[in-house]
Amino acid sequence: MATEAFHHHSATLRSAPIGDPYQGHREFRTLSGLPVKEVYGPEDVNISPERPGIYPFTRGIHPTMYRGRVWTMRQFAGFGTARETNERFHYLLEQGQTGLSVAFDMPTLMGYDSDDGHSLGEVGREGVAIDHVGDMQRLFEGIPLDKVSTSMTINGPGPIIWAMYLVAAERQGVAWDQLRGTLQADILKEYIAQKEWIFPPKPSMRVIVDMMAYATAHVPQWNSISISGYHIREAGSTAAQELAFTLADGFAYVEAGIAAGLDVDAFAPRLSFFFNAHIDFFEEIAKFRAARRIWARHLKEIYGAKNPKSWTMRFHTQTAGCSLTAQQPENNIVRTAYEAMAAVLGGTQSLHTNSMDEVLSLPTEKAVKIALRTQQILAYETGVPNTVDPLAGSYYVEALTDQMEQLAEEYFQRIHDQGGVLECIENGFLQREIADAAYRYQKELENHEQIMVGVNAFVEPQEGNVIPLLRIDPAVEREQVQSLQAWKQQRDAAAVRSTLSSLERACATESAPLMPAIIDAVRAGCTEGEIVEVMKSVFGTWRERPVF
Repeated sequence: MATEAFHHHSATLRSAPIGDPYQGHREFRTLSGLPVKEVYGPEDVNISPERPGIYPFTRGIHPTMYRGRVWTMRQFAGFGTARETNERFHYLLEQGQTGLSVAFDMPTLMGYDSDDGHSLGEVGREGVAIDHVGDMQRLFEGIPLDKVSTSMTINGPGPIIWAMYLVAAERQGVAWDQLRGTLQADILKEYIAQKEWIFPPKPSMRVIVDMMAYATAHVPQWNSISISGYHIREAGSTAAQELAFTLADGFAYVEAGIAAGLDVDAFAPRLSFFFNAHIDFFEEIAKFRAARRIWARHLKEIYGAKNPKSWTMRFHTQTAGCSLTAQQPENNIVRTAYEAMAAVLGGTQSLHTNSMDEVLSLPTEKAVKIALRTQQILAYETGVPNTVDPLAGSYYVEALTDQMEQLAEEYFQRIHDQGGVLECIENGFLQREIADAAYRYQKELENHEQIMVGVNAFVEPQEGNVIPLLRIDPAVEREQVQSLQAWKQQRDAAAVRSTLSSLERACATESAPLMPAIIDAVRAGCTEGEIVEVMKSVFGTWRERPVF
């Protein structure tokens, strides 16, 4: 869900005069500021005769792409209790959605139980509240986990939520090798952009590597990390920064896995990515094409991967939440449609289309249905998926693809020169780059160098919300807290104490695996908050260096 938006969406900027919103003067450049020539020709590119499905996969990771299988339509959903979200899941599946994507509430994302003082007023507000494995079982009640793929947007408490999912599947009678899905778990981008971390960077990387190893050994169809550029873009980055910082994070995970003794070809095929599809149509397509090419080349030539599946970048895309506006919210349907088309022309494997009302609240059923229908119209009416990479050979698109690749490589060198991603997080380099880009864009809006319809041009008087919004009843929090307290009273207290002690010992032993201890604690009925507190007691917490 598009829960993040730039502050200019909440108040109308000074409107451009009637007529040309650029006031007669315009510099032709992409949304990220790259200059755009009046016309492109053969002198601008060196077009390769490469075919789709062949290294380095610029044109797509499959030879037939959507002719063989349409992308997965995976709408992000979650609110209130597990019961309410389960009802929304069933509704979406009935409407033709082909994969599930879980949005968790803020306490769950930050590792707090619903009855924790930090959770007051936030339970079930921005996603579903999940405190223990019983909630997870209720969330997927009536949904066979061996028949649907599930994406879960969770980071700091990722191993705990994943353990709950594994135990819920176990209790459905589903073998783990039948499970398909993705855990976001990209903690590096939390330090860079979204700011939802729990532990310091180094122990967090230990947790990530442990999850990669466990998935490789026990849940072979599961993507243990979805390396996310989405939130980097939502924080204000340019397309080139999103591309570079996301892939730099991916390379850091590869290096960490290799350093831990894992075979790169054992885990790299199950790494996936999550990108933002913003409003600058051709720039976004070029970004996706460049991403595949860079990943393939680095995995093969730098990290020595020999399995072609290690070279192939599989990614999910979500349309840009930060492009949505509170003003004239119906316009967001159009924005989302263009962004979705860019994602498809760029070769995404799965797609979430934002609802028109997400800048104002969690989406209503009607808004969700329109967003899903947008994908279905794109898939089955427009003809866009009928041929693979139809913009290949376009002088403009090929030149932009090359330019994106070059800019990303320049950033990789700057990151390397400072000691790597972790060092750049700790010294604030990545955060400063994004903050500077966001500031430049805000100034461009204020100066009418960029136009946002309904915000700084073609403005209409605001007379309150013109569309119905979803409201979360405060009773949801009381219901969840009461359910949690009942759960704690009926479980085996001795088993809780024993498994938490075992987890503490595992955390304190550098070489010990963590996932088995976390899964045992989940089976015993331990809550997310209890498990997090034990891990905090060993790993500590982290405070970011201020960036100005």
